[in-house]
Amino acid sequence: MTAKNAGAQASPKTNHDLIYHLEDTPAFGPAFFAALQHVLASFIGIITPTLIVGGVLGLGSEVPYLVSMALVVSGVGTFIQARRIGPIGSGLLCVQGTSFAFLSTILSVGFIVKNAGGGPDEILATIFGVCFLAAFVEVFLSRFIHRLGRIITPVVTGTVITIIGLSLIKVGMTDLAGGFGADDFGSLENLGLGGLVLATIIIMNRFKNPMIRLSAVIVGLLVGFSVAWVLGRVDFSGLSSLPLLTVPQPFKYGFSFDIAAFVSLAVIYVVTAIETTGDLTANSIVSSQPVNGPIYLNRIKSGVLADGFNSAMAAALNSLPMTTFSQNNGVIQLTGVASRRVAYYIAGILALLGLFPYIGGILQQMPKPVLGGATLIMFGTVATAGVKILAQCELNRRNMLIVAVSIGLGLGVAAVPEVLQELPKTLQNIIGSPVSIGAFSAIILSLFLPDESAQHAEEDLPDQHLETDSSPSRTTDTQQATRADTLTDSAKPLGGTAS
Repeated sequence: MTAKNAGAQASPKTNHDLIYHLEDTPAFGPAFFAALQHVLASFIGIITPTLIVGGVLGLGSEVPYLVSMALVVSGVGTFIQARRIGPIGSGLLCVQGTSFAFLSTILSVGFIVKNAGGGPDEILATIFGVCFLAAFVEVFLSRFIHRLGRIITPVVTGTVITIIGLSLIKVGMTDLAGGFGADDFGSLENLGLGGLVLATIIIMNRFKNPMIRLSAVIVGLLVGFSVAWVLGRVDFSGLSSLPLLTVPQPFKYGFSFDIAAFVSLAVIYVVTAIETTGDLTANSIVSSQPVNGPIYLNRIKSGVLADGFNSAMAAALNSLPMTTFSQNNGVIQLTGVASRRVAYYIAGILALLGLFPYIGGILQQMPKPVLGGATLIMFGTVATAGVKILAQCELNRRNMLIVAVSIGLGLGVAAVPEVLQELPKTLQNIIGSPVSIGAFSAIILSLFLPDESAQHAEEDLPDQHLETDSSPSRTTDTQQATRADTLTDSAKPLGGTAS
């Protein structure tokens, strides 16, 4: 088949709803308005993991700076992903932000250092040092992403995502009740604040207007924050001590390494690479770009490479690992603007917001029950996204065994951590996280339990999209969109996970 014919095969079905296509240059007004909607859709997802880590690990005065860095690196990462610098970047309008997928493992790493007597600087030095080095796992895998689907199957991905969500629900519920060690834990006022946020988000999600649904979490937090302010639970007196501007300082807290933490995080980076493949596929579909052939394959490889590179950059600039957000694909459909130049505006807005530590200082004052009311839904959505992936797999005896054993081990370790106390300390640290032991279990069982159905049907989602041969496509555009949605939902509520 000639190159011309191969290119024609790779061409997507035209999306007539687009007003501005990928390479179009919108005027300032439409571009800025579209960018603002992307920022509103992703803002909470970008800052929430940092707020949770800061609150749970007791990082105190460092939180405003960490929130600022999360916004700055999201802006820079978004620019790199859209601009495509050399081989790095997909060249699509997609937002980079902090990932929820790493949260449980990062908290485990932080507690290991904290329980050993380490303070905030030691905790952050270890977290960012390990995240920096582990990010190169994803950089390396980006060159072989089209082959990963044979190892990280939908059953493995769905299981890991489900465990991530279920293991984090305890964090959300604890915050809703007042937070770890709160004197008024479980008080009616705390439950009322958390319940108000929860109810607001639920009600707004029932509206038919997609923009209202996209802003449900932001509105819920604003309502809860306002009520908490009226109740006298918000104190802005500490803002006066914050500097006017924040300047990024590479490895501000130092650099430390832990091999057990590295192994645990490396597994999550592998799963994240598969998630990013799904997000970029869905973005290609809504942007009227190819979803098979060499152009698509190169775009996916470059996009996953950007994910890994941006995560390493984030760690160097004192922020948590990054990922490609999924909810922004809905914003493209809503606005009809797929121009990647809009990402430059998004990047500018996020980076500008990050330069002002007052934003992080204000967000730090958000009472735990208010944040808990929102994160409870977010983490529940993560678990549900994992269940959705599993529901679209063939749950035969083999796959059900993989899911049952992996979730059982993951949640079992979370509920009874003492079960590992006789193991060597390093091994405890590697498999002590519910996500780590669940992911290891799912991957190992998937590799060693024979899959008889695989001999009769191709169930490899990433490879079906990453075809490089010239054989006619076996899937319709509708089927490709459905499979892309399946991968997109892998783990991203509001920012790293399904919204």
